[in-house]
Amino acid sequence: MTFCVAIDGPAAAGKGTISKAVAAHFGFAHLDTGLLYRAVGKRVLDGLDPVEAAQTLTAQDLDAGDLRTSAVAQAASKVAVIADVRAALVAFQRDFARREGGAVLDGRDIGTVICPDADAKLFVTASAETRAARRFKELSGKGQPDTYDQVLADVKARDARDAGRAEAPMVAADDAALLDTSTLSIEEAVAQAIALVEQSRSGAL
Repeated sequence: MTFCVAIDGPAAAGKGTISKAVAAHFGFAHLDTGLLYRAVGKRVLDGLDPVEAAQTLTAQDLDAGDLRTSAVAQAASKVAVIADVRAALVAFQRDFARREGGAVLDGRDIGTVICPDADAKLFVTASAETRAARRFKELSGKGQPDTYDQVLADVKARDARDAGRAEAPMVAADDAALLDTSTLSIEEAVAQAIALVEQSRSGAL
């Protein structure tokens, strides 16, 4: 059985947490596609050419322990606008989406570009201020010295870059269900996401 769930949205909206929970609930495999771009961004920061970094990416690169820093996040967003980088990573994502047993992919262009025929599509979002507060708390817990204002500026800059890029911009698919997590707890957001996927599964059976 194949069943693909596409979950898109901006940084720190909660889509990663929600995607993992949805995958665990249904017993599906999960792929954080943003991690692919973070891994490429990290390799670029280490001195590699962006296209070469994407074309030679290995599973081991996804296990690097420092892929969640602000610097890597910004590098990931910058390499993601490069068409040849995106092309190098598309095939991997589409193969994952077709795997037996079901798959959940989260990113920014899953429902629109990678898996436009996904069985269920969600667009998870939240206000920039809410997302910045979440990211600031996360980074502070890791001892990173960013200020809230700096994190908010980074969030807004990344939103503009991700939504404004010519190649596969971040946008909700026309048939995606919108899930705004600004005022929701993690548990509430996960419950709503599971309910939305359940509706799609019922329609597909």
